[in-house]
Amino acid sequence: MKRILLKFVVVSTMLLALLPVGAAGKIGSVNLNVVLKTAVTAEVLKALKGHGTVLTVYEELDAVTMKVKANKVALIATLPFVEAIGEDAERNGAPIDTVLATDFGDGLSTWNLDLINVTDYWFDNRQVDYDGTGVYVAVLDTGLHDSWRKYFPEERIAVEYAKSFGGGAGEVARVSTQPNKWEHDQNGHGTHVTSTILGYSLGDTPVNGVAPNVTIIPVKVLNQNGRGWSSVIAMGITYIADLKLNELKDYPVVINMSLGGSALDPIEKAAIDYAIEAGVIIVASAGNNGTMGMGYPGAYEPVISVGAAGWQEEWTIFHPDYRSSWWYLLDPSEPTPLDQIYISDFSSRSISDEQDLDVIAPGSWIVGPYQLNSGNKTSYYFLGGTSMAAPHVAGIVALMLEKNPTLSASDAEDILEVAAIPLAPGSKQVFNPSLRVWEEISWGDDATGHGFITADAALAGTPLVP
Repeated sequence: MKRILLKFVVVSTMLLALLPVGAAGKIGSVNLNVVLKTAVTAEVLKALKGHGTVLTVYEELDAVTMKVKANKVALIATLPFVEAIGEDAERNGAPIDTVLATDFGDGLSTWNLDLINVTDYWFDNRQVDYDGTGVYVAVLDTGLHDSWRKYFPEERIAVEYAKSFGGGAGEVARVSTQPNKWEHDQNGHGTHVTSTILGYSLGDTPVNGVAPNVTIIPVKVLNQNGRGWSSVIAMGITYIADLKLNELKDYPVVINMSLGGSALDPIEKAAIDYAIEAGVIIVASAGNNGTMGMGYPGAYEPVISVGAAGWQEEWTIFHPDYRSSWWYLLDPSEPTPLDQIYISDFSSRSISDEQDLDVIAPGSWIVGPYQLNSGNKTSYYFLGGTSMAAPHVAGIVALMLEKNPTLSASDAEDILEVAAIPLAPGSKQVFNPSLRVWEEISWGDDATGHGFITADAALAGTPLVP
């Protein structure tokens, strides 16, 4: 069935607004994403092939990817059946920084889960009545390590739905499926993101997660360098939307995308709209560009976007008075200590009306499994980035959906925005673990969205199914 998802018409005078700077003036070939006003018929394909090579067809989105000569771009934009075009856009899922975590001892509650009121200090520490049972969370990322079974219970990973997509601009151009590559990741980003949602095993000791009873669908859309293309992201989103319309029609489904780039690509936008129409709720990181502004798809309004915050006490291990403490012994005070929360300096600000920043969650120095090569060994790192903040909120949304599986994407976003605790502009002294010095971090109201979100507040605002 035809779905008109984009409501603007592209003409040649608008190319510079849709394509990255310089794309319209390139020489040589361009990888172009084309969204149509009509279905992808044989006649449309024939017409498009007259202007370049059609690489991948997205039937659900009424869209294609093409490789065309740069001097053909303006002509393609004016074809009567073309809705929107954009050059395939690079996406990056890398954290802003990493620090090796060692000497873990017993794995217990983590400060970041305590700060959002999912757990409290020590064992038997769940503070909410929900754990994500019956909810699927698709993690569109780099996939999982070979050693994922050492970190996660097998029954929590939906291997029957796990998928890997590759290609896109700069590679083989065509978007294709890569069998089993999802569980041979050498980057580590996707495993770390998954661990925040699900929790993980530290030797024989379980470490809590935001929603430890969800079922994770790993979807690899980023390569071993943590990078990818919007055409591949769109294929991953579409794949999950189709699952929601078919095999998972009776289950709530969330997508977490801890990734982003500088512009919203039309085919990516079409995929997001298609997934939300199918009933999927999408959470994405705001980006690690600080005052340079938000990344996409996080900045796109229907997506629940998440900026990153930290807690002033998170590095007390390095303070001379706290040498006996470590990450699992840190215990934020109750209620949520707003006077100790800061906005991470890397967290992207909403610098225009077109950028929609929704909520803030912990994203500064989150502990989790992380490896930079293949193999069956295990290692753990602190990672900092809005990539680490987004899965906190994806997990909270899973808890909300367990309580009320009928929530739509707009319902969930509204509840989160109302439940968030407003954060005022300010400055905080924050310890830098790399330099071993205290630094002042400042932020304005463009960095806070609707405020800091906690699980208990989000659940309190979620109505039970009548």
